[in-house]
Amino acid sequence: MNSMRISFRILVLNTIVAAALSGCATGQYLKTEEVLSPELSGTYTLILHGGRYAADFQNVAILDREGDSFSIGIYAPVFDYKVRSGLPADRAIEEAEKFVRFHYAARSSQWKKILGTDNSLIGYEVRPLYEPLETGYPDILDITYVTRGKKIIARISFKHDLERGILREDEGPLIRKMR
Repeated sequence: MNSMRISFRILVLNTIVAAALSGCATGQYLKTEEVLSPELSGTYTLILHGGRYAADFQNVAILDREGDSFSIGIYAPVFDYKVRSGLPADRAIEEAEKFVRFHYAARSSQWKKILGTDNSLIGYEVRPLYEPLETGYPDILDITYVTRGKKIIARISFKHDLERGILREDEGPLIRKMR
């Protein structure tokens, strides 16, 4: 009788967990592809994430192409990013490059196309590549894009190895710089 109760409780618990996880799994992750020399035209909404303080390593620019059916948002508090709409391509490129290279350790930038589920172009991501002596390796950011209907949510964080090091406080030169 006791083992039957335990089995029933485990079944109920598994059902609740499965239902909760399926609710969180809505939306699709989008892929990105590196672009060596982007050729942009038209107008863009420029989203500048980071730049909150001089040593902020999470500086990312996202160029959301205007006129398509998608809009890109950031999964972050509103004080973590700025949005500028209606920028011509050349001005959006200039501002994005200047923003991501603001940090003293940024040595270059990397451009990526953000592609829809049908591989159509939705926008661009510009991320800094840092001096490896300062951060451990050049590309320290993990950026994911998830669809929620016609809205795309970008989540920006440090790569898992760095997050783990930040929490443990025992790894890499980046950790000393951030504290």
